[in-house]
Amino acid sequence: MRVVIAIDSLKGSLPSLEAGSTIAEGIKKVYPDAEIRISPLADGGEGTAEALTLGLKGTWQSLSVTGPLGEPQPASYGILPDGKTAVLEMASAAGITLVEPEKRNPMKTTTYGVGEMIRDAIEKGCRHFIVGIGGSATNDGGIGMLQALGFEMLDKEGNQVPFGGEGLSVLHKIKAEHVMEELKDCTFRIACDVTNPLCGPIGASAVYGPQKGADAEMVTKLDGLLGRCAFLAKELNPEADPEAPGTGAVGGLGFAFLTFTNAVLESGIRIVMEETHLEELVQDADLVVTGEGCLDGQTVQGKAPVGVAGLAKKYGKPVIAFSGIVKKDASACNEAGIDAFFPILRRVTTLEEAMKPENARENLLETSEQVFRLVRAMADKRKE
Repeated sequence: MRVVIAIDSLKGSLPSLEAGSTIAEGIKKVYPDAEIRISPLADGGEGTAEALTLGLKGTWQSLSVTGPLGEPQPASYGILPDGKTAVLEMASAAGITLVEPEKRNPMKTTTYGVGEMIRDAIEKGCRHFIVGIGGSATNDGGIGMLQALGFEMLDKEGNQVPFGGEGLSVLHKIKAEHVMEELKDCTFRIACDVTNPLCGPIGASAVYGPQKGADAEMVTKLDGLLGRCAFLAKELNPEADPEAPGTGAVGGLGFAFLTFTNAVLESGIRIVMEETHLEELVQDADLVVTGEGCLDGQTVQGKAPVGVAGLAKKYGKPVIAFSGIVKKDASACNEAGIDAFFPILRRVTTLEEAMKPENARENLLETSEQVFRLVRAMADKRKE
């Protein structure tokens, strides 16, 4: 029995690799001689940097950066074994969870710390970047990140503009004379599954601004400021396109990456599967195991388990999924390539108890063992 396990984290309970190892332990109770390969899995969001770094045996880096409100903030990212590839999540430096709800204000919050993370990795020799850009507290069009990399965001007097939307409101000129020399040699794979343009009714400010603390008046103001920023950006890069899909991601950070760096926006799960060479593992498997914390109708909309299932079906491999909970509309997952899915809850309990790591691990271990007992029973029956 050759099994490939690629399961997303059970958020709040078990990270990807621990969930995979727990499933493997359950399988070994039934198939002691099974050949099991565990591949880290994430969809580009929370946990991606850790899953890739630890799963590929990279090294974890810690540093202090400028947080979303301009205060020192501990942050971390990974460097893969090649020493040239950095994996980071912008939320580590500018995430919305770093700002208390009553303090959320996109006129103040900045992506400067994201640029500091990139700068740190460049100074350590990295030239290739995998960046998860979900969950931000910012709507600054990425100007903070660019300032940290050496771009000059200047007001009419030639001074650097302040952080956040306030900086956008006085931005007059963008200059690149003092940008890090090494930036031109860097490539960025940006995990981005949204297609919003920079401005307009489905742009960065209108769609995501309110959850970051913007009221209706501020949304209108920020939308106009991002449009003006895009106009100024064209002076440096005539190809700047605020209408391009994904430019509105993370308060316009998608636009900053596409306009001022050698970047591409890609599906997060595709990036992870390619970086982990999951396709090569799947080709030789008898069975593929995947899953995530909650399986539902949204899982089929670009989530990690369905990405794994699609890859497995390319080679005709059966797919089993485990999940903390399964919602009524999860049947869509069957149509998307997951042959059977199993919730791991085994007794009536509270959500708090179910999400305790020790309980989640026990439930996942017991469920995987029982599922593979069924797999073995069916295999034995076919041999008769």
